[in-house]
Amino acid sequence: MTKERLYLFDTTLRDGAQTSGIDFSVDEKIAITALLERLGVDYIEGGYPGANPTDTQFFSQKRTKKATFTAFGMTKRAGRSIGNDPGVQMVLQSAADATCYVAKSWDYHVDVALKCTNEENLESIADTVKASIAAGKEAMIDCEHFFDGYKANPDYALACAQTAFEAGARWVVLCDTNGGTLPNEVTEIVTAVKQVVPGAHLGIHAHDDTGHAVANTLAAVVAGVRQVQGTLNGIGERCGNANMITLIPNMLLKKPYCNLVELGIKVEDLTELTAISRGFDEILNRSSNVHAPYVGANAFATKAGIHASAILKNPDTYEHIPPELVGNQRRVLVSDQAGKSNLVNELKRLGVEADKADPRLDRLLAEVKELEAQGFAYEAADASFELLARRRLHSVPDYFDVLSFRTGVERRYNALGERVTVSDAVVKVEVDGETIMSVAEGNGPVNALDLALRKDLGKYQSLIADLELIDYKVRILNGGTSAITRVLIESQNTKTGKRWFTVGVSENIVDASFQALVDSIRYCIFKANELETV
Repeated sequence: MTKERLYLFDTTLRDGAQTSGIDFSVDEKIAITALLERLGVDYIEGGYPGANPTDTQFFSQKRTKKATFTAFGMTKRAGRSIGNDPGVQMVLQSAADATCYVAKSWDYHVDVALKCTNEENLESIADTVKASIAAGKEAMIDCEHFFDGYKANPDYALACAQTAFEAGARWVVLCDTNGGTLPNEVTEIVTAVKQVVPGAHLGIHAHDDTGHAVANTLAAVVAGVRQVQGTLNGIGERCGNANMITLIPNMLLKKPYCNLVELGIKVEDLTELTAISRGFDEILNRSSNVHAPYVGANAFATKAGIHASAILKNPDTYEHIPPELVGNQRRVLVSDQAGKSNLVNELKRLGVEADKADPRLDRLLAEVKELEAQGFAYEAADASFELLARRRLHSVPDYFDVLSFRTGVERRYNALGERVTVSDAVVKVEVDGETIMSVAEGNGPVNALDLALRKDLGKYQSLIADLELIDYKVRILNGGTSAITRVLIESQNTKTGKRWFTVGVSENIVDASFQALVDSIRYCIFKANELETV
């Protein structure tokens, strides 16, 4: 049996951005795009250019290397031409490769929300699709409220889908916008839609309001759709969207899906899954769900008792898949081999040579586990991890030694009589036996430390000229007055565009921040030296 291609459409940056408490910056969108490219999705929907300054800036240039860069918008308003609809034009003029326009497919919404006739709505759908194709972009239509619309008026819902397809839409996506549809209904309705739109042009967009978003998506795949939409870790409005992190291994590892369709992602790529999921949570500055399927810290954990006894004899007794397939590990172990496999895979991804038989790997693994128990999070701080690994397995100099640092915060009145808060920092380093002391003022103590540390590093100064700190996140790991603080810093080389994350952990927030700053600068110097020796 020949497998059909199934396409993965990620809408984390658009639909996921509607999650309560989440508000992506442009830099965060860029970092998440890199994660999604690493995951291997086919489409990345980056937002709605023209709807807000962040999305407009994000779409000012192409942000993907492999995935189809997709912009979201709304079909043209009734009574207007394509040229006179600013919303449509902003999408068409963006740097996107493809467009995904949302269209009403429930006649109730056409009347109440759009206040136009059913025929005018169909005309808007057709005109918008044709305009997208004329602009050289792949055209998609999200049929909003499709399942509710079909239940209320099947003929009109089908007309909306058919109109989009006949106008040239590559994909017609059936949306369970309110999230109230159940799997048996999805199967029935998708089967009906296939009478007017081929399954190879149909997609599914499911919300999780009944806890069935993943199940509904899988039901739609069996029924014939060949594009699935979802978000990282299932974020989204209200109860969230279909969880892409759960969908992907289900379709690659479970029957009938693995026999029915093929993805652009291979089974061997799944070893990245856990690190990507947890790395995304770090960008969001939130704790990962330890009970998440496949990637949660407890997904393959077994307490003492008959389960643990059995799993130690044969893991197949209580594991539906080997955890290392998805980059995770079991919590009850006879040895640390599963952990070592994860470590070797991560080292390979980072370009660090390592022999699995090298006894230094055992010591590195033990050290990583100890540091993570203290609060370090290397899934999201690959630069800090790479430095640590290279120090233990090869030879990476520190380049400079920090002898001391001091920072202060002062509130005072300036010359205009305005009350201001000023931070300053003093950093003393040693480079090749020479002591260098630098002083700087900044916007807060961490910024002052950053400026002082990078002010003069002797012979390495030219190597950090293009270094820029672009994001800074703080998380309190436990309560009380002596709480452990984890700081995650994102930096970039403004010349090459390369980004990296470093981490610091301490009871003192300034000390944790300084640890991450020092790692970032050392990583920058190491990579610059690495390029010079190639």
